[in-house]
Amino acid sequence: MMNTFFEHKAVLVTGGAGFIGSNLVEALLKTGAKVSCMDNFATGFRKNITPFIHHPNFILFEADIRNPEHCAKACQHQDIVFHQAALGSVPRSINDPATTNSANITGFLNMIIAARDAGVKRFVYAASSSTYGDSEHLPKVEEIIGKPLSPYAVTKYVNELYADVFARTYGFDSIGLRYFNVFGRRQDPDGAYAAVIPKWVMQFIRHQSPVINGAGDYSRDFTYIDNVIQANLLAASTQNPDALNHVYNVAYGERTTLNQLAEWLRESLTDYDPKISTVEVVHGPYRKGDIPHSLASVDKAKRLLNYAPTHNLKQGLKEACSWYWEHLPK
Repeated sequence: MMNTFFEHKAVLVTGGAGFIGSNLVEALLKTGAKVSCMDNFATGFRKNITPFIHHPNFILFEADIRNPEHCAKACQHQDIVFHQAALGSVPRSINDPATTNSANITGFLNMIIAARDAGVKRFVYAASSSTYGDSEHLPKVEEIIGKPLSPYAVTKYVNELYADVFARTYGFDSIGLRYFNVFGRRQDPDGAYAAVIPKWVMQFIRHQSPVINGAGDYSRDFTYIDNVIQANLLAASTQNPDALNHVYNVAYGERTTLNQLAEWLRESLTDYDPKISTVEVVHGPYRKGDIPHSLASVDKAKRLLNYAPTHNLKQGLKEACSWYWEHLPK
């Protein structure tokens, strides 16, 4: 039923050449949607969308969300906008708050204005678990947040505030999805701001020691990409008026320590190369801006969006490791 909803609909995915965006593009093309991908390739990769370039329902629009004219042009004749474009990474935002602000706040505002002006029917945007900040409340529920701990967290919270104001002021419908530590195929393992799972996978495969920030007792609700794609499609297609103009946690609903994660990764990858079982893990200092523990309640998404995550961490790691083993240079 959800798949037929998207058939022949015009959808725009900003950041469509990125990790989550390219997976979303792929899923939408399978539903029969007409998909426009908007990306400036600051952090996205052409290789992520190479499989779709010649698809009859795919259009690449190389543009920057910081440019209002680009946003206006991209939103023309679109039914739905999936706004995934952003500069991620807490450390990056601490090192360069101005650039993070311009991409994540100015870029977001440009896009939501353009979508409103173009008569877009639904605006689904990537929010972040970083919004919970210094709140120690576990599990994280959408209505209880703390103070932000990084410039990145500030920007993602401002997105939520703008979305709420646009609903109240202009009657423009949106849904925000607070992602919790997403991982899976096409997530970049390289660079200073690489996420922990792809980075450690690459290091294990190369027989290099992964570095855990701190004692390894910090925990996260790691969320496989397929769960995130499901949540996006549900948010865009829901006909439940009570579901609109809310933010939702998108996670599995279990937390895992970094020490446990490293152990499970080593186990999964040892199936491909027995030598990986001997690779030692080392510990470094705690990282500035990191929250100690993260665990999501997904009750709200289940209740209002019919969200039903399909992959727990171990299932997701198995699929991710298989993909990385096939695609990463040894």
